[in-house]
Formats: sequence, structure tokens, C-alpha cells
Amino acid sequence: MAADPGGDHSTTALAAKAHISPRHLSRLFRRELGSTPARYVESVLVDAAMRLLHDGHSVTATAGRVGLGSPETLRRLFLTHVGVSPRAYRQRFRTTRASPSGS
Repeated sequence: MAADPGGDHSTTALAAKAHISPRHLSRLFRRELGSTPARYVESVLVDAAMRLLHDGHSVTATAGRVGLGSPETLRRLFLTHVGVSPRAYRQRFRTTRASPSGS
């Protein structure tokens, strides 16, 4: 997932890759990770988006590169997982990056 954040990571596709049923995959995720496959995929996408924003990509470009349909979808995921919008995250990073070290 991390290598191809824009790929098909639906529960059905992941289950097919693992040669198990989607229901069994969901049970395994819940048991091993305490999460659903969809929630896990969301967290991987948010992590990938954070790296892209950190590297200076725009919110729109980041949404496209991680395979989300729109910047609005990225914004909703960011608010859920990070607690701030991607734009606010990017601005905070930019401010932090511009600060002299040691302050």
C-alpha cells in the first residue's frame, strides 16, 4: 500500500491478493490491528499525503498522487486522522522548516 498509495486497496482487492474472502480479511484486520481494512488504508494514505505535503506538493497534487478523488476527500481524511486540514498541516510545516534550528 505504501509503495502504491493510489492503487486499488479496497477490501475486495486486498482479499483477492491474499487469497481469502473479504469477510475473513476484515476479521484478521480487526484481530491483528484492531482496525478495519478501510481504516488502515486511510491511515496509509494520510501518511503518504503527509510526506508529499512535507516535500512541498500542493494539496490538490497530493490528493491526486495518493489516489483520492479530490482535495476535499483529502481534507476530510486529514481532519479525521490528524486533526487539522492538509493546508494547515502544510503551513505549519513550512513555518517550522523556515525557523532557525535550535529555537
